Amino acid sequence: MKKLVLASNNAKKMKELNALLAPLGFEVIPQGALGIPEAEEPHCTFVENALAKARHAARLSGLPALADDSGLCVTALGGAPGVYSARYAGEPKSDARNNEKLLAELGENCNRAAHFVSLIVLVRHADDPQPLIAEGEWHGQILPAQRGEGGFGYDPMFYLPEFDKTAAELDAETKNGISHRGQAMQQLIARLPAL
Repeated sequence: MKKLVLASNNAKKMKELNALLAPLGFEVIPQGALGIPEAEEPHCTFVENALAKARHAARLSGLPALADDSGLCVTALGGAPGVYSARYAGEPKSDARNNEKLLAELGENCNRAAHFVSLIVLVRHADDPQPLIAEGEWHGQILPAQRGEGGFGYDPMFYLPEFDKTAAELDAETKNGISHRGQAMQQLIARLPAL
């Protein structure tokens, strides 16, 4: 098994990525298991934050590193919460408070269009001059109330008209196949033989 460090301590994200990469012979290790603290995410774009996180994890582990920076972009809010999705309602991070704030900010707005973005970066080493970068988008709408028990983050409010379900109501296999992260991972997987 080839080892990759995941520049995240999110257990649900770890589970999603492991399900996709284990069949390809990759063992994904969360950075926390190696004593690596989370990197700063000071940038205003997903790609810059993902690259900073991947380089940080690779530098401190000496291993190839994979980082995902993802978030929800709501059209009526000018793309917010965007890169601030995980901390939209402030620290400490809270899915429940983030969802409450999003609903409050949207209010009675009729435009509920939104999309998830996932930027995945893989660096072979900390100073990799040609990181592998993949991007996925998943379009839907924001419901005025939560539905479903699965997923995490904004999933219970992210409605997919073609399924008549929220992301939180999808089974894991379906979600992994169509989600923003699933799309980005499929792009990345197609390029992994180059490693």
